[in-house]
Amino acid sequence: MVNKFQEILTTSFVSFLLLSVIIAGCERMTERKVEKIYEDKPIRFLALGDSYTIGTGVELYKSWPVQLAELLRDAGFRKVEPLIIARNGWSTGDLLEGITDAEIEDSYDFVSLLIGVNNQYRGYPESEYRSEFRELLKIAGEYTGGRWDRVVVLSIPDWGAAPFAEGLDRDEIGAEIDAFNAINLEEAKAVGAHYLDVTSSSRRVFSEPDLAAEDGLHLSGKMYAEWAQLILDLLTPVLTER
Repeated sequence: MVNKFQEILTTSFVSFLLLSVIIAGCERMTERKVEKIYEDKPIRFLALGDSYTIGTGVELYKSWPVQLAELLRDAGFRKVEPLIIARNGWSTGDLLEGITDAEIEDSYDFVSLLIGVNNQYRGYPESEYRSEFRELLKIAGEYTGGRWDRVVVLSIPDWGAAPFAEGLDRDEIGAEIDAFNAINLEEAKAVGAHYLDVTSSSRRVFSEPDLAAEDGLHLSGKMYAEWAQLILDLLTPVLTER
């Protein structure tokens, strides 16, 4: 009886070792396959927006698109090719013109869209914002071949929390920003795009001065690093399907 029991244990142990070897081998094959995908197919992404996309107030390498590119490389994507179409002061209408002028013809692995703060700042109507944002969102979807899970909409940061807004009606600014964000959230949900709320984090600037850029209006590289990580977490599952 004891010998029989030992025989069963021995057989089970050998089976376990064989299974472990097979699993380890499969994992190594998967790793090699993934590394091959990363090496042979570069990640190309398009960042559309305004000052919050180009990182006005900080060095370009501290902007969130550039920091995201670095995170992607650290994650194993050997080739990352970002294209930023954004400028300080751009509204939705300006971005539409900027895209036309850039004559972008290629497709992208993912596209980000962050726009609207200047619509709010200039007092442009919400109806105009909705119409132009919807058009921009459609363009973003076209650049991903209709893959809405590869489009990321970022909410508009609240500049009313920044030192620049000292003496202004911060509550009113915040309420207007929220109204514009309600629009871009609704439009993003309608097509199935990812939506990332960065407004909440931007409001921490009021109590965390190191999250503001030196100009007192825009955001610091530290803040953009947080956004880059959040976008990476959103997109990694999609990008590893390639």
